[in-house]
Order: sequence, then C-alpha cells, then structure tokens
Amino acid sequence: MRALLTRWSKGIVAGVAVLSLTVVTGLATAQTGTDEDTYRQLDLFGEVFERVRAQYVEEITDEELIEAAIDGMLTSLDPHSSYLSQDVFQDMQVQTRGSFGGLGIEVTIENGLVRVVSPIDDTPAFRAGLEAGDFITHLDGEPVLGLTLNEAVDRMRGPVGDGITLTIQRGEEDTFDVTIVRDVIRIQSVRWRTEGDVGYIRVTSFTEQTDDGLYDAIDGVRAELGDDLIGFVLDLRNNPGGLLDQAIAVTDAFLDRGEIVSTRSREEDDSQRYNASEGDRTGGLPLVILINRGSASASEIVAGALQDHGRAILLGTETFGKGSVQTIIPLHGHGAMRLTTARYYTPSGRSIQALGIDPDILVEQALLEEFDSESRREADLRGALGNEQFGDESEPVSSLGGDELGDDDVSAEESADEEAGDDEPSFDYQLARAIDILRGVALFNQRVVN
Repeated sequence: MRALLTRWSKGIVAGVAVLSLTVVTGLATAQTGTDEDTYRQLDLFGEVFERVRAQYVEEITDEELIEAAIDGMLTSLDPHSSYLSQDVFQDMQVQTRGSFGGLGIEVTIENGLVRVVSPIDDTPAFRAGLEAGDFITHLDGEPVLGLTLNEAVDRMRGPVGDGITLTIQRGEEDTFDVTIVRDVIRIQSVRWRTEGDVGYIRVTSFTEQTDDGLYDAIDGVRAELGDDLIGFVLDLRNNPGGLLDQAIAVTDAFLDRGEIVSTRSREEDDSQRYNASEGDRTGGLPLVILINRGSASASEIVAGALQDHGRAILLGTETFGKGSVQTIIPLHGHGAMRLTTARYYTPSGRSIQALGIDPDILVEQALLEEFDSESRREADLRGALGNEQFGDESEPVSSLGGDELGDDDVSAEESADEEAGDDEPSFDYQLARAIDILRGVALFNQRVVN
C-alpha cells in the first residue's frame, strides 16, 4: 500500500514538475528540491496510514482514515476551511435553499465543546431557550469532547419528532439539561413590520430567497404606510451571513450606483469587483442598520458597503470580523471541500478580517448585552486569518465561526440566525434608538425643505 501511494503521488508531482519546466525553465533546480521534499512527506503519510490501518486498537475503514486526513489538512489552514462528506454537502445545499431538518441552531467547535453561535427563530432550539454562547457538553448523556463538528451535528440530527437531551453550560452557571424535539427547520430569512411611520426589516440569514424576501418587505412597508413612510431600519443583528450573491443583492437594493464589495485572491487576476445597478428600491429614504457581535460575513458586506457610501447609519456594537470568502469545491461524488480562497474588501478598501465594522453610533442592548460581553469574535479563534492591512498576517488569531461567505455555503452545519429580540424582553432598546434617529432625520429634512 505504501509503495502504491508513493508511486501514485510521485507520478502526480512529476507531472506538475514537467508542466512547470515548460513555463519557467530557470526554476528547475528549486523545483527538484521541492519535489524530493514532497515525496518524503507523502511517503511519511503512506507509512502512518499503513500503521494505523493495521495496528489501531479498533478496526477502521480506509475511507474514514482518508477523510479524516483530508479534513485535518483543511482545518489546519484556518477555522473556515474543511472537508464536507457527501451527506454533509447535501445537507448544506438544502440549508442554503432555506429548509432542513434538525434542532434549529448554528454551532461551531471551541475548545473541544460544541458552542451555539445562535438559534434560528421559531425553531425547537429557540423555543427551548438556547442562547448564543451556550456550550453543549453532552448529547443524550454522552460527552461531546473528542467529537468532530460533523460528528456532533450528525448526532443532533435525526427523525422529526424524536427528542434529544442537550447538557448546556452557560457562563459560570451550573450545567443543566434541555430536551428538544427535532422538527423540520424552515428559515424565513426576511421578516418585516411597521413601527409607526418606520419600516422595520429583519434579515436573519442570506439564503437563496433573501433578495426576493427583501423586495417583498420593502413593497409591503410602502403599501402599508404610503406617504407616511419616513425611513427603514434594516436589522442584521446576530445574522451569521450566507451567500455572497445575496449580500450583493441586498446591498444593491439600497444603492443607486458604486462598488459594493471586492474580493482579492492570491492570484491578482482572480480578484473581482461587484457594483450596484441603477435604482434604489427605497427611493433614497433614510436607513439605519442594526449590527452587533453576531453580525458576520455577508452581514458585514452589507453594513460596510452602505456605511462607506454614506447611505446608512450603523447603530449597535462592533461586528464579528469575518472578512474571508470560502468557495465550495465539489469532489466528484466524494462530497466537497470548503476552502478559503479570498478576502473581501469594502468599497473604501477596508479589510474587516479579524477587526469587524464599528457602528457609527455605539449603542449596547441595555443589560442584555452584558451576557455577551465575553463573546468571541473572528480574532479570537485559533488559526484564523490575520488582517494583512494591520501587522503580521502570520500572527495567530481566532474566533467562533459564524457562517462562511462563499458561492454556496453556510457555516457550521446547522445554519442559523437569531431574531434581534431573541434574548430580549418586550422592549428593544437598540431598535427604539434607531427609530428615534430616523424620526430626527425626517424632522430635520422637513425643516430644511420648509
């Protein structure tokens, strides 16, 4: 087996070397040295593979070993690159379409435990009272320590109607058990209502239906308020992100021209810029965007672009700081790989990787934000990408991983979001301040006109 692996790998590397020589012959000496190092490392992999296969205390399949090796290679790069088995890949595709089965939480692995990024509105997890930042230590009494993220998610999923008991660690409190009955999770990514003369639009995630939902929300607010409408509040709090094209479409709905976002890859020729099309669907009415530490990835694209263009006032707390793009690459019937392929930049050229976006007006969510004071951001997660605009990119940084921004993707398996008022009582302090600002702007504009 080792000899077979070595011959196979040498053939591939040799083919790459020949191709390189036809392009740049001056690299021949350096390339040969690199090839020899690669052969030795692949030989080491073959030896370890054979030893584990033959001597590990329990029998394990070749498929399990190889998939684990691939996943280890990818997860060592950064917190958002990973291998997706065929089942997980199919589940992810279902999630981005806005409907899937499970408990209704987005999760990630942190320090060996499953951490709740946020619950989805009106799901079993939300109704059971799970909160962003909770740690899940046991599943039906079995510890999660030692499980991979995919393994933990697989155990949380199951037939609709079946229950599962989660053991929760919340802050410094004693652990407690929560029994949740699985259900079909349907995500309505856009919700709206009117608050007096203001249109309130909540975007909980960026799925394939988000742009259509936003357009319907804007039209619905206009139909209900007519000429009394003075502006909009766009709520992106605890929105972990989603699809890149949807972030662009949502931003475009509020812009008449200009750049929305650019992505820069390792190869300069692969960089892309995305611009707004003509026509602001709101007619240029004042806009306030609510953000917090749970606003990540696609949410940060929207907030950053509209802030740079001076189109919106950002209110709340600093965002999560996920400024990288993940591409989902299918692997010919063997699942897919999620690979970080680029960073994204706001129209002014800002990279928010590990930094986040600061609000124009800092407003904490009264006492409720105190529970989030120790919440982690992109810069806290081991192995996260640095920000090349500020200091040494090799410096280790890290975070809990909201969603990945990519051509087709949702982050940690149970896609999620959290209604802006999930953990709040009936009074939403940040929303109240946003409405006050809109009414103040409307009054000012009216006096200027008069």
